[in-house]
Amino acid sequence: MPESGLAEARGVAWSGDSTQGRGGLQRGLSLRYDPAVPTGPSKSLDTFPNPNPERDYEIRFECPEFTCLCPKTGQPDFATIRIRYIPERLCVELKSLKLYLWSYRNDGAFHEAVTNAILNDLVSAIQPRFAEIEGDFFVRGGIHTVVTARHRAPGFNPQP
Repeated sequence: MPESGLAEARGVAWSGDSTQGRGGLQRGLSLRYDPAVPTGPSKSLDTFPNPNPERDYEIRFECPEFTCLCPKTGQPDFATIRIRYIPERLCVELKSLKLYLWSYRNDGAFHEAVTNAILNDLVSAIQPRFAEIEGDFFVRGGIHTVVTARHRAPGFNPQP
């Protein structure tokens, strides 16, 4: 990961004079911590304007480190969460999505409930043309569970 990406991931911002190095990396910058950058679990999803609202295009995320708790045993349930959506006016911001998914680590939830809750919250935040959430849960008790929940905006017909 480039230094700038690592700094952003740690809630650190660049400041000072700089020169642009090879590959667009900034050189000669000093770091400062930005306490306004969230670093803990959060149930909120931040958004930004869709840069190409005139076009149908798909955005995909794969989150292989999702964890929630089994509501019956309290044991951790591990899953890969796959998110696909076609934005309308808004897109979801990645860091807030990461912190949102992290917020389930101490929540007891059935696989079906948590997959649908993620879809509900995503639809509420960005009102996409189409969205699909797949919860691919690791084997528990000899059973592998995959839950898929979908949303389609009224009147949305995908372009060929």
